[in-house]
Amino acid sequence: MTELDVRGLSCPIPVVRTKKAMDDNPRDVITVLLETVTSKENVTRLAASRGYKVKEEAVSGDYRLTLTPSAK
Repeated sequence: MTELDVRGLSCPIPVVRTKKAMDDNPRDVITVLLETVTSKENVTRLAASRGYKVKEEAVSGDYRLTLTPSAK
């Protein structure tokens, strides 16, 4: 499992870091911690476009996205 904490970073940095984690660890489940709705929506869109299943949780005013790669 890969974990990213991109809270406090403005777009497009959360998307760029998530994309890098996907490229570096294509079979890993990736957990991304975010704080803004915009970042959450953009990372969700990236994950969906790459075939990842996205699970969203609200955590103390922030968001946790769990990105699970599709079975190949």
